[in-house]
Amino acid sequence: MWREIKVLLLDHNKERCHDLKVILDFIGEETIVASEQDLDQIVADHESGSITCVILSQLDNPAKSAEKLMEWDPSLPFILVDEAELDTDNEELRKTVIATIETPPNYTKMMDTLHRAQVYKDHMIADPARSQRREAQLFRSLVGTSRSVVQVRELMAQVADKDVNVLITGESGTGKEVVARNLHYNSHRRHKPFVPVNCGAIPHELLESELFGHEKGAFTGAITSRPGRFELAQGGTIFLDEIGDMPLHMQVKLLRVLQERTFERVGGAKTYHADVRVIAATHQNLEDHITAGKFREDLYYRINVFPIDMPPLRERTEDIPLLLNELVARIENEKRGSIRFNSAAIMGLCRHEWPGNVRELANLVERLVITHPYGVIGVSDLPKRFRHVDDIDEDKEMPLEVADTGMLPGYVSMDTPALLPVNGIDLKEYLSNLECNLIRQALDDCNGVVARAAEKLKIRRTTLVEKMRKYDLNRV
Repeated sequence: MWREIKVLLLDHNKERCHDLKVILDFIGEETIVASEQDLDQIVADHESGSITCVILSQLDNPAKSAEKLMEWDPSLPFILVDEAELDTDNEELRKTVIATIETPPNYTKMMDTLHRAQVYKDHMIADPARSQRREAQLFRSLVGTSRSVVQVRELMAQVADKDVNVLITGESGTGKEVVARNLHYNSHRRHKPFVPVNCGAIPHELLESELFGHEKGAFTGAITSRPGRFELAQGGTIFLDEIGDMPLHMQVKLLRVLQERTFERVGGAKTYHADVRVIAATHQNLEDHITAGKFREDLYYRINVFPIDMPPLRERTEDIPLLLNELVARIENEKRGSIRFNSAAIMGLCRHEWPGNVRELANLVERLVITHPYGVIGVSDLPKRFRHVDDIDEDKEMPLEVADTGMLPGYVSMDTPALLPVNGIDLKEYLSNLECNLIRQALDDCNGVVARAAEKLKIRRTTLVEKMRKYDLNRV
Protein backbone atom coordinates (compact mmCIF):
# COMPACT_ATOMS: atom_id res chain seq x y z
CA MET A 1 0.00 0.00 0.00
CA TRP A 2 1.25 3.49 -0.90
CA ARG A 3 2.25 5.54 2.12
CA GLU A 4 3.13 9.19 2.45
CA ILE A 5 6.86 9.52 2.11
CA LYS A 6 9.33 12.26 2.88
CA VAL A 7 11.75 13.37 0.17
CA LEU A 8 14.97 15.30 0.73
CA LEU A 9 15.81 17.43 -2.33
CA LEU A 10 19.42 18.66 -2.50
CA ASP A 11 20.14 21.16 -5.28
CA HIS A 12 21.76 24.57 -5.75
CA ASN A 13 19.60 25.38 -8.78
CA LYS A 14 16.52 27.18 -7.44
CA GLU A 15 14.57 26.93 -10.70
CA ARG A 16 15.05 23.18 -10.90
CA CYS A 17 14.19 22.81 -7.20
CA HIS A 18 10.94 24.67 -7.85
CA ASP A 19 9.98 22.43 -10.79
CA LEU A 20 10.69 19.25 -8.84
CA LYS A 21 8.91 20.45 -5.72
CA VAL A 22 5.79 21.38 -7.72
CA ILE A 23 5.51 17.81 -9.00
CA LEU A 24 6.27 16.29 -5.60
CA ASP A 25 3.69 18.54 -3.94
CA PHE A 26 1.16 17.56 -6.61
CA ILE A 27 1.83 13.88 -5.91
CA GLY A 28 1.30 14.65 -2.24
CA GLU A 29 4.75 13.95 -0.86
CA GLU A 30 6.36 16.02 1.84
CA THR A 31 9.52 17.59 0.42
CA ILE A 32 12.49 19.14 2.21
CA VAL A 33 14.48 21.46 -0.04
CA ALA A 34 18.02 22.09 1.10
CA SER A 35 21.63 22.68 0.08
CA GLU A 36 24.86 21.03 1.16
CA GLN A 37 25.33 23.61 3.89
CA ASP A 38 22.04 22.55 5.48
CA LEU A 39 22.91 18.85 5.89
CA ASP A 40 24.17 19.07 9.47
CA GLN A 41 20.99 20.84 10.55
CA ILE A 42 18.78 18.32 8.71
CA VAL A 43 20.54 15.40 10.40
CA ALA A 44 20.11 17.11 13.77
CA ASP A 45 16.41 17.91 13.24
CA HIS A 46 15.28 14.53 11.91
CA GLU A 47 15.47 10.99 13.21
CA SER A 48 17.31 8.35 11.21
CA GLY A 49 14.79 6.55 9.02
CA SER A 50 12.35 9.45 8.82
CA ILE A 51 13.38 10.38 5.25
CA THR A 52 12.41 7.91 2.55
CA CYS A 53 14.74 8.99 -0.27
CA VAL A 54 17.16 11.70 -1.37
CA ILE A 55 17.10 13.46 -4.74
CA LEU A 56 20.58 14.71 -5.64
CA SER A 57 21.22 17.28 -8.33
CA GLN A 58 24.05 19.71 -9.02
CA LEU A 59 26.13 20.04 -5.86
CA ASP A 60 29.71 21.01 -5.12
CA ASN A 61 30.48 17.54 -3.78
CA PRO A 62 27.51 15.18 -4.15
CA ALA A 63 29.53 12.09 -3.15
CA LYS A 64 30.57 13.68 0.17
CA SER A 65 26.97 14.71 0.88
CA ALA A 66 25.70 11.24 0.05
CA GLU A 67 28.31 9.58 2.30
CA LYS A 68 27.29 11.84 5.20
CA LEU A 69 23.62 10.93 4.71
CA MET A 70 24.46 7.23 4.33
CA GLU A 71 26.33 7.27 7.67
CA TRP A 72 23.25 8.87 9.23
CA ASP A 73 20.79 6.42 7.61
CA PRO A 74 22.26 3.37 5.77
CA SER A 75 18.83 2.50 4.34
CA LEU A 76 18.54 5.70 2.26
CA PRO A 77 18.15 5.32 -1.53
CA PHE A 78 19.44 8.09 -3.83
CA ILE A 79 17.92 9.44 -7.03
CA LEU A 80 20.14 11.46 -9.40
CA VAL A 81 18.90 14.34 -11.54
CA ASP A 82 20.17 15.19 -15.04
CA GLU A 83 23.97 15.30 -15.09
CA ALA A 84 24.48 14.63 -11.40
CA GLU A 85 26.84 11.76 -10.58
CA LEU A 86 28.48 10.16 -7.56
CA ASP A 87 32.18 10.24 -8.41
CA THR A 88 33.36 7.86 -5.71
CA ASP A 89 35.19 4.57 -5.23
CA ASN A 90 32.71 3.55 -2.54
CA GLU A 91 30.98 0.54 -4.11
CA GLU A 92 28.25 0.39 -1.45
CA LEU A 93 27.41 4.03 -2.00
CA ARG A 94 27.08 3.60 -5.75
CA LYS A 95 24.66 0.69 -5.18
CA THR A 96 22.28 3.01 -3.33
CA VAL A 97 21.56 4.94 -6.57
CA ILE A 98 18.27 3.41 -7.70
CA ALA A 99 17.35 5.71 -10.61
CA THR A 100 18.19 8.77 -12.69
CA ILE A 101 15.51 11.26 -13.73
CA GLU A 102 15.54 14.17 -16.16
CA THR A 103 14.07 17.65 -15.79
CA PRO A 104 11.38 18.55 -16.40
CA PRO A 105 10.47 15.19 -14.90
CA ASN A 106 7.89 12.85 -16.38
CA TYR A 107 5.00 12.38 -13.96
CA THR A 108 4.67 8.63 -14.55
CA LYS A 109 8.41 8.01 -14.22
CA MET A 110 8.53 10.13 -11.07
CA MET A 111 5.73 8.06 -9.52
CA ASP A 112 7.49 4.84 -10.47
CA THR A 113 10.81 6.08 -9.10
CA LEU A 114 9.28 7.10 -5.77
CA HIS A 115 7.58 3.72 -5.51
CA ARG A 116 10.92 1.97 -6.12
CA ALA A 117 12.48 4.15 -3.44
CA GLN A 118 9.78 3.17 -0.98
CA VAL A 119 10.20 -0.54 -1.73
CA TYR A 120 14.00 -0.22 -1.41
CA LYS A 121 13.63 1.54 1.93
CA ASP A 122 11.24 -1.11 3.26
CA HIS A 123 13.56 -3.94 2.22
CA MET A 124 16.59 -2.30 3.77
CA ILE A 125 14.80 -1.73 7.06
CA ALA A 126 13.53 -5.32 7.09
CA ASP A 127 16.92 -6.76 6.15
CA PRO A 128 19.85 -4.47 7.01
CA ALA A 129 22.37 -7.04 5.78
CA ARG A 130 20.93 -6.70 2.29
CA SER A 131 23.20 -3.76 1.50
CA GLN A 132 26.24 -5.85 2.27
CA ARG A 133 25.37 -8.56 -0.23
CA ARG A 134 26.76 -8.80 -3.66
CA GLU A 135 24.15 -8.74 -6.37
CA ALA A 136 25.72 -9.07 -9.79
CA GLN A 137 28.48 -11.27 -8.36
CA LEU A 138 26.21 -13.64 -6.43
CA PHE A 139 25.85 -16.05 -9.29
CA ARG A 140 29.30 -16.00 -10.90
CA SER A 141 29.26 -19.78 -11.36
CA LEU A 142 26.51 -19.25 -13.93
CA VAL A 143 28.91 -18.10 -16.66
CA GLY A 144 27.77 -15.94 -19.55
CA THR A 145 26.86 -12.44 -20.64
CA SER A 146 24.09 -13.25 -23.13
CA ARG A 147 20.70 -11.67 -22.58
CA SER A 148 19.09 -15.00 -21.65
CA VAL A 149 21.69 -15.71 -18.95
CA VAL A 150 21.41 -12.16 -17.61
CA GLN A 151 17.64 -12.65 -17.32
CA VAL A 152 18.18 -15.92 -15.44
CA ARG A 153 20.50 -14.13 -13.00
CA GLU A 154 17.89 -11.42 -12.48
CA LEU A 155 15.24 -14.03 -11.67
CA MET A 156 17.65 -15.76 -9.29
CA ALA A 157 18.38 -12.48 -7.52
CA GLN A 158 14.64 -11.89 -7.05
CA VAL A 159 13.88 -15.29 -5.53
CA ALA A 160 17.13 -16.38 -3.82
CA ASP A 161 16.15 -15.09 -0.37
CA LYS A 162 12.43 -15.92 -0.70
CA ASP A 163 11.07 -19.11 0.88
CA VAL A 164 9.03 -20.18 -2.14
CA ASN A 165 9.12 -23.32 -4.26
CA VAL A 166 11.09 -22.95 -7.49
CA LEU A 167 10.77 -25.02 -10.67
CA ILE A 168 13.81 -24.99 -12.95
CA THR A 169 13.15 -26.21 -16.48
CA GLY A 170 15.50 -26.73 -19.41
CA GLU A 171 17.27 -29.34 -21.45
CA SER A 172 19.73 -31.78 -19.88
CA GLY A 173 23.13 -30.24 -19.25
CA THR A 174 22.01 -26.59 -19.15
CA GLY A 175 23.02 -26.13 -15.51
CA LYS A 176 19.79 -26.59 -13.56
CA GLU A 177 21.60 -27.91 -10.47
CA VAL A 178 24.03 -24.99 -10.68
CA VAL A 179 21.05 -22.64 -10.41
CA ALA A 180 19.58 -24.64 -7.52
CA ARG A 181 22.84 -24.57 -5.55
CA ASN A 182 23.22 -20.85 -6.14
CA LEU A 183 19.70 -20.20 -4.89
CA HIS A 184 20.46 -22.18 -1.73
CA TYR A 185 23.88 -20.65 -1.00
CA ASN A 186 22.51 -17.14 -1.42
CA SER A 187 19.46 -17.63 0.80
CA HIS A 188 19.06 -17.44 4.57
CA ARG A 189 19.20 -21.27 4.55
CA ARG A 190 22.79 -21.34 3.27
CA HIS A 191 24.17 -22.55 6.62
CA LYS A 192 21.89 -25.60 6.51
CA PRO A 193 22.17 -28.65 4.20
CA PHE A 194 21.57 -28.71 0.47
CA VAL A 195 20.30 -32.19 -0.35
CA PRO A 196 19.97 -33.21 -4.03
CA VAL A 197 17.74 -36.13 -5.04
CA ASN A 198 17.56 -37.52 -8.58
CA CYS A 199 13.99 -38.81 -8.73
CA GLY A 200 14.69 -40.65 -11.99
CA ALA A 201 17.72 -42.55 -10.69
CA ILE A 202 16.03 -44.14 -7.66
CA PRO A 203 13.83 -47.23 -8.16
CA HIS A 204 10.16 -46.34 -7.70
CA GLU A 205 9.67 -48.83 -4.86
CA LEU A 206 12.54 -47.24 -2.90
CA LEU A 207 11.76 -43.57 -3.58
CA GLU A 208 9.39 -43.14 -0.62
CA SER A 209 11.98 -44.53 1.77
CA GLU A 210 14.68 -42.32 0.27
CA LEU A 211 12.60 -39.17 0.63
CA PHE A 212 10.90 -39.75 3.98
CA GLY A 213 13.03 -42.43 5.67
CA HIS A 214 11.86 -45.70 7.25
CA GLU A 215 11.60 -47.39 10.63
CA LYS A 216 13.28 -50.66 11.60
CA GLY A 217 11.33 -53.61 10.20
CA ALA A 218 9.21 -51.52 7.86
CA PHE A 219 10.11 -53.87 5.00
CA THR A 220 12.47 -56.71 4.20
CA GLY A 221 16.02 -55.46 4.62
CA ALA A 222 15.13 -52.54 6.92
CA ILE A 223 17.37 -53.73 9.74
CA THR A 224 17.73 -50.23 11.22
CA SER A 225 15.83 -46.99 11.24
CA ARG A 226 16.99 -44.49 8.62
CA PRO A 227 16.19 -40.80 8.11
CA GLY A 228 15.05 -39.68 4.68
CA ARG A 229 16.25 -36.81 2.52
CA PHE A 230 13.61 -34.42 3.91
CA GLU A 231 14.94 -35.01 7.43
CA LEU A 232 18.52 -34.57 6.28
CA ALA A 233 17.59 -31.28 4.60
CA GLN A 234 15.85 -29.91 7.71
CA GLY A 235 16.25 -26.13 7.80
CA GLY A 236 17.89 -26.16 4.37
CA THR A 237 16.97 -26.97 0.78
CA ILE A 238 15.99 -30.19 -0.97
CA PHE A 239 16.58 -30.34 -4.71
CA LEU A 240 14.23 -32.73 -6.52
CA ASP A 241 15.94 -33.26 -9.85
CA GLU A 242 14.01 -34.85 -12.73
CA ILE A 243 10.75 -34.57 -10.84
CA GLY A 244 8.93 -35.44 -14.06
CA ASP A 245 10.05 -39.07 -13.57
CA MET A 246 8.40 -39.35 -10.14
CA PRO A 247 5.64 -42.01 -10.09
CA LEU A 248 2.05 -40.89 -9.49
CA HIS A 249 1.69 -42.52 -6.07
CA MET A 250 4.74 -40.58 -4.85
CA GLN A 251 3.41 -37.35 -6.31
CA VAL A 252 0.42 -37.65 -3.97
CA LYS A 253 2.69 -38.07 -0.94
CA LEU A 254 4.90 -35.16 -2.03
CA LEU A 255 1.84 -32.96 -2.50
CA ARG A 256 0.85 -33.56 1.13
CA VAL A 257 4.33 -32.57 2.31
CA LEU A 258 4.16 -29.33 0.31
CA GLN A 259 0.65 -28.55 1.60
CA GLU A 260 0.91 -29.62 5.24
CA ARG A 261 4.68 -29.41 5.73
CA THR A 262 4.53 -32.76 7.57
CA PHE A 263 5.44 -36.38 6.75
CA GLU A 264 5.90 -39.81 8.35
CA ARG A 265 8.63 -42.38 7.86
CA VAL A 266 7.72 -45.61 6.08
CA GLY A 267 6.37 -47.97 8.74
CA GLY A 268 6.24 -45.23 11.39
CA ALA A 269 3.49 -43.27 13.11
CA LYS A 270 5.46 -40.24 14.30
CA THR A 271 4.78 -37.04 12.36
CA TYR A 272 7.78 -34.93 11.38
CA HIS A 273 7.67 -31.24 10.51
CA ALA A 274 9.35 -30.38 7.18
CA ASP A 275 11.12 -27.02 7.49
CA VAL A 276 12.54 -27.38 4.00
CA ARG A 277 12.63 -25.26 0.88
CA VAL A 278 11.79 -27.28 -2.23
CA ILE A 279 13.52 -26.63 -5.55
CA ALA A 280 12.51 -28.94 -8.39
CA ALA A 281 13.94 -29.40 -11.87
CA THR A 282 13.01 -31.26 -15.01
CA HIS A 283 13.97 -31.45 -18.67
CA GLN A 284 10.47 -32.64 -19.58
CA ASN A 285 7.37 -30.65 -20.47
CA LEU A 286 5.23 -31.15 -17.37
CA GLU A 287 2.16 -29.62 -19.00
CA ASP A 288 2.29 -32.36 -21.66
CA HIS A 289 2.69 -34.91 -18.86
CA ILE A 290 -0.43 -33.51 -17.18
CA THR A 291 -2.41 -33.91 -20.40
CA ALA A 292 -1.15 -37.50 -20.73
CA GLY A 293 -2.06 -38.27 -17.11
CA LYS A 294 1.56 -38.81 -16.04
CA PHE A 295 1.83 -35.81 -13.70
CA ARG A 296 -0.63 -34.34 -11.21
CA GLU A 297 -1.86 -30.88 -12.07
CA ASP A 298 -2.23 -29.86 -8.41
CA LEU A 299 1.39 -30.83 -7.71
CA TYR A 300 2.53 -28.88 -10.76
CA TYR A 301 0.98 -25.68 -9.43
CA ARG A 302 2.53 -26.32 -6.02
CA ILE A 303 6.09 -26.61 -7.31
CA ASN A 304 5.76 -24.02 -10.09
CA VAL A 305 5.42 -21.00 -7.80
CA PHE A 306 8.48 -19.35 -9.34
CA PRO A 307 9.60 -20.82 -12.69
CA ILE A 308 13.12 -20.39 -14.10
CA ASP A 309 13.77 -21.59 -17.64
CA MET A 310 17.38 -22.40 -18.54
CA PRO A 311 18.31 -21.54 -22.15
CA PRO A 312 20.04 -24.21 -24.25
CA LEU A 313 23.64 -23.53 -25.24
CA ARG A 314 22.77 -23.28 -28.94
CA GLU A 315 20.70 -20.17 -28.14
CA ARG A 316 23.57 -18.43 -26.36
CA THR A 317 26.61 -19.32 -28.43
CA GLU A 318 28.16 -15.94 -27.64
CA ASP A 319 28.84 -17.34 -24.17
CA ILE A 320 30.97 -20.23 -25.47
CA PRO A 321 34.34 -18.35 -25.33
CA LEU A 322 33.57 -17.37 -21.72
CA LEU A 323 32.56 -20.92 -20.84
CA LEU A 324 35.74 -22.30 -22.40
CA ASN A 325 37.79 -19.82 -20.40
CA GLU A 326 36.00 -20.80 -17.18
CA LEU A 327 36.30 -24.55 -17.79
CA VAL A 328 40.00 -24.34 -18.62
CA ALA A 329 40.60 -22.12 -15.58
CA ARG A 330 38.98 -24.72 -13.29
CA ILE A 331 41.18 -27.46 -14.72
CA GLU A 332 44.26 -25.28 -14.24
CA ASN A 333 43.27 -24.53 -10.63
CA GLU A 334 42.99 -28.26 -10.00
CA LYS A 335 46.46 -28.66 -11.55
CA ARG A 336 45.19 -31.16 -14.10
CA GLY A 337 46.76 -29.48 -17.11
CA SER A 338 45.79 -26.74 -19.53
CA ILE A 339 44.90 -26.06 -23.17
CA ARG A 340 44.13 -23.10 -25.42
CA PHE A 341 41.80 -22.75 -28.41
CA ASN A 342 42.59 -20.84 -31.60
CA SER A 343 40.01 -18.64 -33.28
CA ALA A 344 39.02 -21.20 -35.89
CA ALA A 345 38.33 -23.85 -33.24
CA ILE A 346 36.19 -21.46 -31.22
CA MET A 347 34.26 -20.54 -34.35
CA GLY A 348 33.63 -24.22 -35.05
CA LEU A 349 32.41 -24.80 -31.50
CA CYS A 350 30.06 -21.82 -31.76
CA ARG A 351 28.44 -23.40 -34.83
CA HIS A 352 27.78 -26.71 -33.10
CA GLU A 353 24.20 -27.52 -32.02
CA TRP A 354 25.23 -28.79 -28.54
CA PRO A 355 22.49 -31.33 -27.80
CA GLY A 356 24.26 -31.99 -24.48
CA ASN A 357 24.59 -28.26 -23.74
CA VAL A 358 27.17 -27.08 -21.17
CA ARG A 359 27.76 -30.61 -19.89
CA GLU A 360 28.76 -31.69 -23.39
CA LEU A 361 31.12 -28.71 -23.69
CA ALA A 362 32.71 -29.50 -20.31
CA ASN A 363 33.23 -33.13 -21.31
CA LEU A 364 34.85 -32.03 -24.57
CA VAL A 365 37.30 -29.77 -22.72
CA GLU A 366 38.16 -32.60 -20.30
CA ARG A 367 38.83 -34.92 -23.25
CA LEU A 368 41.03 -32.41 -25.07
CA VAL A 369 43.07 -31.70 -21.92
CA ILE A 370 43.91 -35.42 -21.81
CA THR A 371 44.60 -35.88 -25.54
CA HIS A 372 46.40 -32.54 -26.12
CA PRO A 373 48.01 -31.54 -22.80
CA TYR A 374 49.16 -27.91 -22.79
CA GLY A 375 48.46 -27.68 -26.53
CA VAL A 376 46.71 -25.13 -28.73
CA ILE A 377 43.55 -26.71 -30.09
CA GLY A 378 42.76 -26.13 -33.73
CA VAL A 379 39.93 -27.38 -35.94
CA SER A 380 41.80 -30.57 -36.87
CA ASP A 381 42.23 -31.39 -33.16
CA LEU A 382 38.50 -31.37 -32.53
CA PRO A 383 36.39 -34.52 -32.91
CA LYS A 384 34.86 -34.70 -36.40
CA ARG A 385 31.35 -33.73 -35.35
CA PHE A 386 32.65 -30.43 -33.95
CA ARG A 387 34.46 -29.35 -37.13
CA HIS A 388 32.13 -26.77 -38.63
CA VAL A 389 34.75 -24.53 -40.28
CA ASP A 390 37.23 -25.11 -43.09
CA ASP A 391 40.63 -26.59 -42.29
CA ILE A 392 42.24 -23.72 -44.17
CA ASP A 393 42.01 -21.66 -40.99
CA GLU A 394 44.45 -24.07 -39.38
CA ASP A 395 47.27 -22.55 -41.41
CA LYS A 396 46.93 -19.39 -39.37
CA GLU A 397 49.10 -19.91 -36.32
CA MET A 398 47.97 -18.55 -33.03
CA PRO A 399 49.89 -15.36 -32.11
CA LEU A 400 52.52 -16.09 -29.50
CA GLU A 401 51.38 -13.24 -27.29
CA VAL A 402 47.89 -14.73 -27.13
CA ALA A 403 49.20 -18.20 -26.32
CA ASP A 404 51.23 -16.78 -23.45
CA THR A 405 48.27 -15.10 -21.79
CA GLY A 406 45.73 -16.74 -19.58
CA MET A 407 42.97 -15.36 -21.82
CA LEU A 408 41.35 -17.50 -24.44
CA PRO A 409 41.40 -16.12 -27.96
CA GLY A 410 37.81 -15.33 -28.65
CA TYR A 411 37.37 -13.87 -25.19
CA VAL A 412 36.60 -10.19 -25.71
CA SER A 413 39.70 -8.39 -24.59
CA MET A 414 41.72 -5.37 -25.55
CA ASP A 415 44.71 -7.70 -25.82
CA THR A 416 43.08 -9.91 -28.44
CA PRO A 417 44.45 -9.09 -31.90
CA ALA A 418 41.86 -8.01 -34.47
CA LEU A 419 41.77 -9.48 -37.96
CA LEU A 420 41.99 -6.98 -40.84
CA PRO A 421 39.73 -7.84 -43.81
CA VAL A 422 41.47 -8.49 -47.12
CA ASN A 423 39.78 -5.48 -48.76
CA GLY A 424 40.59 -3.12 -45.91
CA ILE A 425 38.25 -1.33 -43.53
CA ASP A 426 36.89 2.15 -42.73
CA LEU A 427 38.51 2.31 -39.30
CA LYS A 428 36.66 5.42 -38.11
CA GLU A 429 33.25 4.00 -39.00
CA TYR A 430 34.14 0.60 -37.54
CA LEU A 431 35.23 2.09 -34.20
CA SER A 432 32.17 4.34 -34.05
CA ASN A 433 29.82 1.42 -34.66
CA LEU A 434 31.68 -0.68 -32.09
CA GLU A 435 31.50 2.07 -29.48
CA CYS A 436 27.81 2.68 -30.15
CA ASN A 437 26.95 -1.01 -29.84
CA LEU A 438 28.89 -1.43 -26.59
CA ILE A 439 27.19 1.64 -25.08
CA ARG A 440 23.78 0.32 -26.12
CA GLN A 441 24.55 -3.07 -24.55
CA ALA A 442 25.72 -1.46 -21.31
CA LEU A 443 22.54 0.64 -21.09
CA ASP A 444 20.37 -2.41 -21.75
CA ASP A 445 22.20 -4.45 -19.10
CA CYS A 446 21.78 -1.64 -16.56
CA ASN A 447 18.11 -0.97 -17.37
CA GLY A 448 18.89 2.49 -18.69
CA VAL A 449 20.66 3.73 -15.53
CA VAL A 450 23.42 5.89 -16.99
CA ALA A 451 25.56 5.95 -13.85
CA ARG A 452 25.77 2.16 -13.70
CA ALA A 453 26.36 1.85 -17.44
CA ALA A 454 29.25 4.31 -17.12
CA GLU A 455 30.68 2.22 -14.29
CA LYS A 456 30.42 -0.88 -16.45
CA LEU A 457 32.23 0.87 -19.32
CA LYS A 458 34.88 2.33 -16.95
CA ILE A 459 34.18 5.92 -18.00
CA ARG A 460 32.78 9.00 -16.27
CA ARG A 461 29.05 9.50 -16.40
CA THR A 462 29.37 12.89 -18.09
CA THR A 463 31.51 11.28 -20.80
CA LEU A 464 28.87 8.63 -21.36
CA VAL A 465 26.12 11.26 -21.60
CA GLU A 466 28.09 13.11 -24.31
CA LYS A 467 28.60 9.89 -26.27
CA MET A 468 24.88 9.09 -25.96
CA ARG A 469 24.11 12.48 -27.48
CA LYS A 470 26.66 11.85 -30.22
CA TYR A 471 25.03 8.56 -31.22
CA ASP A 472 21.47 9.73 -30.49
CA LEU A 473 20.92 7.09 -27.81
CA ASN A 474 17.94 7.92 -25.65
CA ARG A 475 17.64 6.86 -22.03
CA VAL A 476 15.07 4.30 -21.10
